[in-house]
Amino acid sequence: MYIVIDKIRLDEVSRAHLFQEVRCMKLVQHPNVVRLYEVIDTQTKLYLILELADGGDMYDYIMKHEKGLDESAAKRYFRQIVHAISFCHRLHVVHRDLKPENVVFFEKLGMVKLTDFGFSNKFCPGQKLETSCGSLAYSAPEILLGDSYDAPAVALYPRYNL
Repeated sequence: MYIVIDKIRLDEVSRAHLFQEVRCMKLVQHPNVVRLYEVIDTQTKLYLILELADGGDMYDYIMKHEKGLDESAAKRYFRQIVHAISFCHRLHVVHRDLKPENVVFFEKLGMVKLTDFGFSNKFCPGQKLETSCGSLAYSAPEILLGDSYDAPAVALYPRYNL
């Protein structure tokens, strides 16, 4: 899959966010993260060549299956998502937009992968982030209140022991 971004239409802040996303995606190479294969940067366009998911996203799956997933499959997929997030955090990368739309199925491989690092950022352990971002409906209370927040703690809120 490829994404073409017209850099001419981006202001400086948007351009900085875009290159932050690319830096984070290049850094996070994990079996449960959609792989960024290539970045082609021209004067006017940025081309991102990404791994192609063959099964849609988690949100679509939820909407199509009223009865949901059987428990063993749900556990397997949830474990994969948490492994991806944990790996990101070990590299001091926080995704900041975890939601069903950003988890995609690779049906032939029997797995899910995390995608869309558009709000991702690097963090320093022990230092709080200030930026309010992500999807409102999925935001942690700290972000909604405009408080500074510990990036890994907010990303895994509430915490689950797998």
